[in-house]
Amino acid sequence: MWSRYRVCPLPRGTGGGGRRTASFTRRLCGSGGVGVAEPVVIGATRDDRQRITTGEKEKESEEEGKTKKKQGRGGGGVRRFEEIPHTGRSGWVNLLRFWREGRFRTLHKHMERTFNTLGPIYREYVGTQSSLNIMLPADISELFRAEGFHPRRMTLQPWATHRETRQHCKGVFLKNGEEWRSDRIQLNREVMVSSAVKRFVPLLDEVCQDLCVQLRTRVRQEGGRGGTLTFDPSPDLFRFALEASCHVLYGERMGLLSSSPSQESMRFIWALERMLSTTPPLLYLPARLMHHLRAPLWTQHANAWDHIFAHAEARIQRGYQHMSQTGQLRSTGSTGSTGSGVTEGRYKGVLRQLMEKGELSLDLIKANITELMAGGVDTTAVPLQFALYELGRNPAVQESVRQQARAAWEQAEGDPLRALQGAPLLKGTVKETLRLYPVGITVQRYPVRDIVLQNYHVPAGTMVQACLYPLGRSSDVFEEPQRFDPARWERTEGGGGAEMAFRALAFGFGARQCVGRRIAENEMQLVLMHILLNFRLSVSSTEDIDTKYTLILQPETSPRITFTLLQQN
Repeated sequence: MWSRYRVCPLPRGTGGGGRRTASFTRRLCGSGGVGVAEPVVIGATRDDRQRITTGEKEKESEEEGKTKKKQGRGGGGVRRFEEIPHTGRSGWVNLLRFWREGRFRTLHKHMERTFNTLGPIYREYVGTQSSLNIMLPADISELFRAEGFHPRRMTLQPWATHRETRQHCKGVFLKNGEEWRSDRIQLNREVMVSSAVKRFVPLLDEVCQDLCVQLRTRVRQEGGRGGTLTFDPSPDLFRFALEASCHVLYGERMGLLSSSPSQESMRFIWALERMLSTTPPLLYLPARLMHHLRAPLWTQHANAWDHIFAHAEARIQRGYQHMSQTGQLRSTGSTGSTGSGVTEGRYKGVLRQLMEKGELSLDLIKANITELMAGGVDTTAVPLQFALYELGRNPAVQESVRQQARAAWEQAEGDPLRALQGAPLLKGTVKETLRLYPVGITVQRYPVRDIVLQNYHVPAGTMVQACLYPLGRSSDVFEEPQRFDPARWERTEGGGGAEMAFRALAFGFGARQCVGRRIAENEMQLVLMHILLNFRLSVSSTEDIDTKYTLILQPETSPRITFTLLQQN
């Protein structure tokens, strides 16, 4: 496809920055490689670009930059940044066009069309914002090597303004610099490393099995003698995702899988949906001004966040009081607390773990737990809709995944983590779903030094977006990209080189990849395993699902799935 465009080899630097970044990534995230997702925005404001600090730039080797420039001039005639293809020089004209043609709703399709027209790199100006968009793994790898010691992605200003005006602490999603690094290291120990995964996977598995019990009861009651029922599972998946997140983070159940979930729980779901729906239009408006004017859109957004924070506050205070009364807080010293979050042989959740250790203030714990809760519902429930649909319209794939999962579950003898390790096709199913339907359609970074992409000079501080929807559907990157094939990830598991690694980026990459990644990956794999062990899935139509973009990519209309009960052994 790109044969009609000139694609020159990328000059390589001296490698010092890459080694330093890779080492830092291992310290922050542990093993596991790359790839809920980062929300997308069109581009970066001038202020965002200027916030790349002088200190970060000085950490990068000047000699490395000089070497790059010499290589570019001598070997490939590196072209100026201004020569990169673009969609129009007037950001305001583009903004009007976006609004008039409804491009924000189909932003992922707009990116795919633009790459097909302009080639694998282009600039976009919308309003006061600008971005450089790329989609090939080699270019993303080059960007990763220049992300610096404190990687930055674009700030969702409406969220940041809410924290500032309400005087809330910011979590790692909204922080940058050394402050981000310090908090992120603490959180990684509780949600990213393998020992943490072992602690919370049984809690996820408990919720997954409860969901399947609920679904089996419904199919028996409403499906008649045939044990078959066709319905939209999205409401069940949203309640499941919230229940699972709450169980892992707070160590308690909300009762969302019962026949009559509480009004508090339903209000929380409503607040999440309102927060997500009001974020996109506020991205292109001055949030501070909207706050001062008390604009209705801003009021809706802020009130939704207030409810989400109040929900977290109540559980944190309840946990704090319980631990104070039972002498489990770290400050008591003589209690013998190990900071394991395990009481009477049962893991009590991330919140309890963080409070026991006492390394983050209660305000910081609240900020980060709230962000994890808010970011862990839609970003798992929506991909599960896509996954069930793809398995339903690909029965041969579904059966191969089921057979492997059944064998792994039997051999694991009730150990959910061991079962997942024995069923790599479940992991492949999640990766394949996110390849075709990435939750967040871009990953953004600001390189801390000048780099060369597609033989164009890119200055430090430029907001560069890796566009995941076009990447996942490109025939230059994937063989038969439209085919749903979880086994493709098994075949490439031993492949070397950065080009192989930078194909699965739904959870971001490097030190700043999604902090809730391990929770989301295991949650989706476990629920798919239990659903496949209990039901055969089918769909009435094999047509592609129409998709829309709000703050995340989701179906235009939630697909209806036919669930047929399987005989239990």
